[in-house]
Amino acid sequence: MKHRPLDEPSRAARPHPVDVPWNRRPGPPAPPEPTEVDPAVLGALLHRHGWRRHGGAGGRYGRWTPPGPAGAGTSLLVPESRSFPDSDDLLGEALDALARSGAPSARAVLVALTLPSDEIRWWRDIPDGPAGAVPWSADERLRGAARQMLLAVARTTRARTGRHGARPRRPAAFLEHVLVDSAADGRRLTAFVPVDPGRPLAVRLHQALHAVREAVDHRRATGSMDAFDSAVLARHGQAVGRELTEAVAALVRGTEGVRVAVEWAPAAGVPGDCAARAGAVEFSPGDLPVLREAGARCLHAGPPVPVRITGTVVRMRRSRPHGEGTVRLRVLAGAEARYVHLTLGEEDYRVAGHAHLAGLPVRVLGRLEHRGGSCRLTGAFGVVPARAEGEERDRPVKPPQEDQEDQEDQGDQGDADFCEEACGGDGCD
Repeated sequence: MKHRPLDEPSRAARPHPVDVPWNRRPGPPAPPEPTEVDPAVLGALLHRHGWRRHGGAGGRYGRWTPPGPAGAGTSLLVPESRSFPDSDDLLGEALDALARSGAPSARAVLVALTLPSDEIRWWRDIPDGPAGAVPWSADERLRGAARQMLLAVARTTRARTGRHGARPRRPAAFLEHVLVDSAADGRRLTAFVPVDPGRPLAVRLHQALHAVREAVDHRRATGSMDAFDSAVLARHGQAVGRELTEAVAALVRGTEGVRVAVEWAPAAGVPGDCAARAGAVEFSPGDLPVLREAGARCLHAGPPVPVRITGTVVRMRRSRPHGEGTVRLRVLAGAEARYVHLTLGEEDYRVAGHAHLAGLPVRVLGRLEHRGGSCRLTGAFGVVPARAEGEERDRPVKPPQEDQEDQEDQGDQGDADFCEEACGGDGCD
């Protein structure tokens, strides 16, 4: 038996189980101070979330009641302005009543008051299961598609292109500032995007969704995909690309229809070039073939994208012993493509050849283009050997003699014919 030394301080006593809040649910959100709330903003938020106004002295105050049976017995007396002495008292009572209310919309109103935010809402019309239940995966699909949509738009705030592929995922860190409020049935989800710094994302999403809707309608009416091409490079920068069309398709799949709406923060006003009440954008399962076609088209659309690619040399060719030559790389990192073709100057071509003989990948800078299913790196420069990692370190290197035989088998074909044959055999993503 061990004894604790007399000079050792005693440990804190374990709390009694009754005092441990292991089964205590989080309490209601703390309401903001009445002096920080604009009565006009509170009234606009109540109206947005379905609260109904009844009577009240004109120009002085209004009485609001929540929608549905969940908020039965709740009634708010909200002043129209601060021009009356009892305005702060009425606002304080209204905020306390919101905090105690059991209406689901009451919490959303308090969140919007505390953090001025643009609200993005998603609805999925999914079939009911037994006794009105929905599948467990319904909520996961809704959240996954919504997250995919926000990330697709966040990346386009940096540059417009048909796809963003393996670009840095730093926009994902932006989602840490976004708050969510979802319904228990997996059919509805609301994201609160802070006006600072998230207003550009909400504006871009608003424009992009309407551009996709118009392009889908144009395709179904005329059979032309030109609207998607113009949306990728639109003057106002709609974020229409492969990632967004895939996110919309993921939201629609398995439903009878979906809706997405963007509501602007009353405290910040309506941004320029955006409608105050544009309504929700709707998509149906009948739009899925067009969305898939648009995603494939966006894969090969858009301007060249600056990239840094790491890959292994699988083929080299030049028509003379000296000068520039054509190289084919199997991509390891930096782009969502299996193979890319590039033309290198004499020095870069020599470095690539030595790296190939040493069994090392190379790293190269350039601008990635997609042409007719092939992937090409234009303006390539700065070729340096890279360290092989993981399974690439143990991959056997193709013998130089075998590579030379492949080059001789190519005959006198030009660089263009060689690239077409190489990409046609294996394809590009």
